[in-house]
Amino acid sequence: MLRPRLLAGAPSALAVLALSGCSSPWACTDTTAERGVAGVRVQVEDTSGRSLGVTAEVVGWRLEPHPQVPSEGDRVHFHYRFDGADESSGPAVDACAVDKERVALGCQRVHASEAFGPDGDLTGDDWLDVEHPERVAGVLLIPNDQSYDRRTCEQDIKDGGGPHPPEPAVRGDQL
Repeated sequence: MLRPRLLAGAPSALAVLALSGCSSPWACTDTTAERGVAGVRVQVEDTSGRSLGVTAEVVGWRLEPHPQVPSEGDRVHFHYRFDGADESSGPAVDACAVDKERVALGCQRVHASEAFGPDGDLTGDDWLDVEHPERVAGVLLIPNDQSYDRRTCEQDIKDGGGPHPPEPAVRGDQL
């Protein structure tokens, strides 16, 4: 008597799972955002291209040996600032040293959460290792927030998917 009741309830349980999307692997989709225009000062944008209300800016840079490895020659030492970011979990953007044609010579991610300063002024500095430091004409930031979870549908069908930031900039990319 118990077995027929269990079997009778199975279709309704499957219907609930199907309606919730748990049974369908086709519900998960991945999209990749377009890379925004790099600049010395950028409005940080989410994966949909909307402004987060945060400005990231390169406030200065120079070529000099890194103090921990001076024998390796010059590197790009740059200073940056995030305005409007949450100091504990702010966005992250890619910083790239570029030549005069805006070709990336070296890139690295900088996080607002790693910046600090008096009165909530989120400033920081970092180093870019480039093959030909003499070709560096500037340091640019790419406006896309890179702090989003990058799990794809293929990696995690339940919690992956959705919009993703563009691929990080690499040496040779035209910015």
